Amino acid sequence: MPVDLALYQPDIANNTGTLIRLSACLGTIIHIIHPTGFVFSPKNLARAGLDYVDQASVREHDSWSQFDAWRRAEGRRLVLLTTKAETSLYAARFEDSDILMMGRESAGVPDAVAEGADLRLRIPMRPGLRSINVALAATLVLGEAKRQTDGFTGLV
Repeated sequence: MPVDLALYQPDIANNTGTLIRLSACLGTIIHIIHPTGFVFSPKNLARAGLDYVDQASVREHDSWSQFDAWRRAEGRRLVLLTTKAETSLYAARFEDSDILMMGRESAGVPDAVAEGADLRLRIPMRPGLRSINVALAATLVLGEAKRQTDGFTGLV
């Protein structure tokens, strides 16, 4: 079971399209947790996702509660990337069954969602700066998780 990526109620179609493209290229399943802050359609994702949207494995979930129930039933560990975490993503040990979740660009995730995560991680960065773009942050954490779990095996 490879590492998956989840987007919690994404706000920006271009970031979502970029991450769908990344997921297609890396053979990663991407979960979209609704509602989104835009109409979730191939047309709205096309600019950043290009023709990769059709190559991606996208799974949509109607709500946080539906997604959370599904991942618990599957025995998947939820790893939340958040600026509020104390643990660096580079201090973490990733597992094949992890789902890496990114919060909304505008607000992250509600406290109740953060509390439901099994592990909360942050990207180390200079003091005084707020955050890294969600698509870039997801790329960093997904790359590290795939590296640790041999998730690049079979890709050329």
